[in-house]
Amino acid sequence: MNILAIEPFYSGSHKAFLKGLIEHSSHTIIPIKLNYKGWKWRMHGDSVTLAELTRQVEEDIDLLMVSSMTNLPAFIALTNPRFSHTPKIMYMHDNQFTRPIPEGESRDLTFCYINYLSMLVADKLVFTSQFHIDDLMEALPKFLDNYPDDKHYNTVEQIREKSIVLQPGLDLKSFNEQADTRLKNENPVIVWNQRWQFDRNPAMFFRVLNRLNDIDLKFDLILAGDTKHEKPEEFEKAWQRYGTHITHFGYVDDKENYSKLLHSGDIVVSTASYEFFCTPILEAIYCGCHPFVPNALHYPELIPESLHSPLLHAPVLYNDEDALFKHMKDLLTGKTKPLPKSSLQNINKHLDWSRKIKDYDKLFEEMI
Repeated sequence: MNILAIEPFYSGSHKAFLKGLIEHSSHTIIPIKLNYKGWKWRMHGDSVTLAELTRQVEEDIDLLMVSSMTNLPAFIALTNPRFSHTPKIMYMHDNQFTRPIPEGESRDLTFCYINYLSMLVADKLVFTSQFHIDDLMEALPKFLDNYPDDKHYNTVEQIREKSIVLQPGLDLKSFNEQADTRLKNENPVIVWNQRWQFDRNPAMFFRVLNRLNDIDLKFDLILAGDTKHEKPEEFEKAWQRYGTHITHFGYVDDKENYSKLLHSGDIVVSTASYEFFCTPILEAIYCGCHPFVPNALHYPELIPESLHSPLLHAPVLYNDEDALFKHMKDLLTGKTKPLPKSSLQNINKHLDWSRKIKDYDKLFEEMI
């Protein structure tokens, strides 16, 4: 089967997902991709470029797989009639209805409308979590309230009926090449390996660290993650406060070095105020970092219920900032113990591409 994969935003999780599909699927994945710069233009106007690129594809295409950054109606119209009857899957990495908006900006409903029409055109919508589906379905009627006449509320149920949850595959086995080194740590090492952006709520993360530091608890820090965006001031303040206790500061573009960092960490923390699926946190968990993650968003469905508050070990989920502080204090002082690596890997080893690709190939075959 030949599958044409359309990705206008080839970066980050979008890039990793497409690379994983190409490498592991038993079907032929033919990518049409653009770089990540200027996401608004990529979503709004670059269907012209994508349509032109498909002219270079000589193979007969059995299935379209497009990302949620694609203006699908425009792409289908510009390539008409070639893909008019080809089954279409849209992979919902994100959505424009509930995506966090930086302070001082307002939501541009133009991009919501592109998302909305594209979801209606697609035959199947694949989401990374049930949380993402539920959140979007709650937002759609509010979006339709902006219509001046017929609100088309019936389309919400149409979108729901074609929506499924299928978590992305992850390149976890590559982390097996490095050995754990955390037993050599002089102090416990706390890891931040997510994007340095406001929606990951670094302000809360550093408030908790400062409270722990104020009561003279010792720890070192690995501050990694995507730093391509405007950096919140909290990271510079952390550099000034913790200095020599920061063993790494900034983006890591080498997979081996990144893996070594994760294998040296003791704790990984998410203070995200909003996200649909966080690959970096799952990578750190697989490498043996005990996680503290919100009891919200997609985390309760990702973390097995037996580990929400495990006996004899530190909990994984926390309810608020004070609870996070308490859980981290208890772990740093030895009142609780981290989960063993074998338990941590059981959380997500089923997501490795070697296993997960079977679900994707089955979906592709069902669509045909």
